[in-house]
Amino acid sequence: MSLVTELLALVFPPACAACGELLEPEAPLCPLCTLATEPVPLPGCPRCGEPVERPGACARCRRGPPPFVSAHAPFVHTGPLARAIHRFKYEGQSALALPLGRALAAGSGPWLGRLQRRPTLVPIPLHRGRLLRRGYDQAALLTRALARATGLPPCSTLLRRTRATRRQVGLTEAERIENVHGAFAVSGPLPGGPVVLVDDVFTTGATARAAAAVLREAGARGVYVLTLARAVGEANPGRFGL
Repeated sequence: MSLVTELLALVFPPACAACGELLEPEAPLCPLCTLATEPVPLPGCPRCGEPVERPGACARCRRGPPPFVSAHAPFVHTGPLARAIHRFKYEGQSALALPLGRALAAGSGPWLGRLQRRPTLVPIPLHRGRLLRRGYDQAALLTRALARATGLPPCSTLLRRTRATRRQVGLTEAERIENVHGAFAVSGPLPGGPVVLVDDVFTTGATARAAAAVLREAGARGVYVLTLARAVGEANPGRFGL
């Protein structure tokens, strides 16, 4: 740890992203909140990562294979982690990007390591109007923190949101698909290797599919999706997320 980091830790002691309890600088959650964090159950669908009873593709991916190669989320969107994501996304706690990014890096390291080539990390962007209201793009901040923790290159300008969309909260799966249809465009040169789309929560995958589709149409060689958490079981259509 550098001297500057040590001094900042004394002035602004790190706190649990979920409950606010003071903790060690490198930990995103306190011990109690960490114990309540759930890993995504296995086995998972090889395309979208949805937990399934038997190995193989889930019903959604059998009906319509997604335009991305595979999706991964290390944690279930529930309990303390869901509270931390809500604080990060909706309560102005942009500083939580760093501990949450470190948690994502630790939980996704093996999955990222299995990619055949060095990927570029690309956040799924907010529309400019929502960005101005919120003050920051949580996916871009999370991507930057993930890049810092993994050493992988980020590119926050590859995708842009071409129109404002309703929040996905409370929408059915069909409404989610319609809501984000045609909402993204590629705005820069494609990297030579695979692209990993990054966001906070994966719910039905409608947003991820829409973003991945435009990258595929533009000629991306391989598109993957990585989120910090995913809705599972009764949570799936979830309160927040892709």
